[in-house]
Amino acid sequence: MSKKAVLPLLLTAAFLGMFLSHDARSKEQTSASPEHDRAAILKIIGEQQSSWNNGDVTSFMRGYWNSPELTFAGSGGIARGWESVRARYKREYPDQAAMGQVNFSDVEVRFLGPDAALVLGQWHLHRGSGDIGGVFSLVFQRMPEGWRIVHDHTSLVKTKAE
Repeated sequence: MSKKAVLPLLLTAAFLGMFLSHDARSKEQTSASPEHDRAAILKIIGEQQSSWNNGDVTSFMRGYWNSPELTFAGSGGIARGWESVRARYKREYPDQAAMGQVNFSDVEVRFLGPDAALVLGQWHLHRGSGDIGGVFSLVFQRMPEGWRIVHDHTSLVKTKAE
């Protein structure tokens, strides 16, 4: 076979090899079992609870997508971007006393596809100035670095005594 005939075959083989290896990596990244993905998401929520209870907003924020496209909706309106969400938390909860101790409960994970999940739950904040609580809905998306919250909607639910 001549050199001219071998070159197109080698280029075709190289292209197919790159395509197939990329396709295999993509499938590997998105083919974790739902149980594994659920555990990964719940681990992030558990880490957030621990970080909050240690008074560490920055570590709490590790569960969020570090992007200007992150969104947070709450009673104070909509915050856009990781820095804005972090600043909102620091403004609303300036110290450990204001942060208190949080507990997340009744957490449900519903997958919206292989790379997205809706997480619903309740939160309760125990603190000296008075306990508060409410509900949250989080949209998680699988990122190259793992599952991250891309949208958070947290609402205060007043108790009958309030």
